[in-house]
Amino acid sequence: MTLLFDENLSPKLVSTLADIFPASVHVDRAGLGSADDNDVWKFAQQNELTLVSKDSDFHEKSLLHGYPPKVIWIKRGNCTNKQIEFLLRSRAEQIHDFINDKEAAFLILL
Repeated sequence: MTLLFDENLSPKLVSTLADIFPASVHVDRAGLGSADDNDVWKFAQQNELTLVSKDSDFHEKSLLHGYPPKVIWIKRGNCTNKQIEFLLRSRAEQIHDFINDKEAAFLILL
């Protein structure tokens, strides 16, 4: 269950969530820190990654193009890294089910 964290999320999430989402990566570490959304989308697609973002653009792209990649949209305002980590940890089972669902394209986490 490999996740690709968008630039609007902390790179620290990769290490703090490694126990439940191993081999995840942040766009900065993948050399995509200043890349446009299309490049990030293609990278996630080519590497079979589930894209995690607070940006509605990827949700909209998912509606238009389907998947891959799958998209997890964290639909929250300003929040701390700890709050994001808690949200992802508390919804880990739901996220794993979503990733394994052959028909689901996106997941919204509130």
